[in-house]
Amino acid sequence: MVINSKALKNIFNNIFSSRFFGSGIFAASALLFFICSFSFSINGYNIIYLFVIILIFDIAIHFIISKKRNTEIEKIKNVIQSIRNNNFTSPDEILLDKSLAGLQEEIQAMFLKSKNDIDNLKRLERVRTEFLGNVSHELRTPIFAIQGFLETLLDGAIDDPKVNKSFLKKANNHTENLNQLLNDLIDISMIESGEMHLSFRYFNIKEFLEQIVFEIKHLAEEKNIELLLLHGNENLQLFGDKNKLKQVMINLIQNAIKYTEQGKVEVIIEEKDKFAKIIVKDSGIGIAKENLNRIFERFYRVDKDRSRAIGGTGLGLAIAKHIIEAHSSKIEVDSDLGKGSTFWFNLKK
Repeated sequence: MVINSKALKNIFNNIFSSRFFGSGIFAASALLFFICSFSFSINGYNIIYLFVIILIFDIAIHFIISKKRNTEIEKIKNVIQSIRNNNFTSPDEILLDKSLAGLQEEIQAMFLKSKNDIDNLKRLERVRTEFLGNVSHELRTPIFAIQGFLETLLDGAIDDPKVNKSFLKKANNHTENLNQLLNDLIDISMIESGEMHLSFRYFNIKEFLEQIVFEIKHLAEEKNIELLLLHGNENLQLFGDKNKLKQVMINLIQNAIKYTEQGKVEVIIEEKDKFAKIIVKDSGIGIAKENLNRIFERFYRVDKDRSRAIGGTGLGLAIAKHIIEAHSSKIEVDSDLGKGSTFWFNLKK
């Protein structure tokens, strides 16, 4: 049988469109065999032999590729199983064949994200546990103290004029501390849940700080400490939430007074081009370098016993940090033991 050009074209089309030759490799192989066979003879018998050979070759290629794919799939399954069993500690341990480099990168990225998510969950659980423990301890301290004073008064001390008023005053002080702790817990809960709403506006920073210094000055006078406000431009206007910033400044100034036995506490305004630097500087006991990175953590105390003796909830600096960050700024600290501490942050003009 003679094959004309039209018939030859149809054969080519059938070969390349065949299900057996869905890939370029199979089509090219079939074409190669066809050319080799056609070069010898074009009678009908050889054409039949040609298709048989092509079919066998195609099945062999499919078998080889299928076996290779099955091996690769098995490796992928083993990798996924190892990830489930937490057998990997690093994404670099996840290795596939070079032909699966793209898939390997995706699995490594998935593993790294899952690992980070798990680590974050563990960290949050640890923080939550520590937080609950700290809250329980901080609440227990004033409650037990109040309970002790009241029991002593009920047992007869109420009739002793030498101690009754003293015990009542101490009990009242502890109720104030308890109230402050609860208020701070509410504040930090609202901040961390995103429910803190700020009201930004321009205000005169000098007048703002003068009022705060006036309200707190008696605390410094009780310890014979100077409390100074140093400023330049009396008409300087800064942008922020006055109520929240007042909470920050009261905390920073009160802390400075608490931890200063002699010398002075300075509140300083340094004007820059686009912002002003608000500084609270003291000549107090200072903070060790190893503690500087942790003082803004909730309930962290450098000296737990001394901190509780002079008051405070252990939440003030954590709240201050969140408030300043909500003003697109950052609260910074520098300190040396025995030489004092300096806290500062920036506000936009």
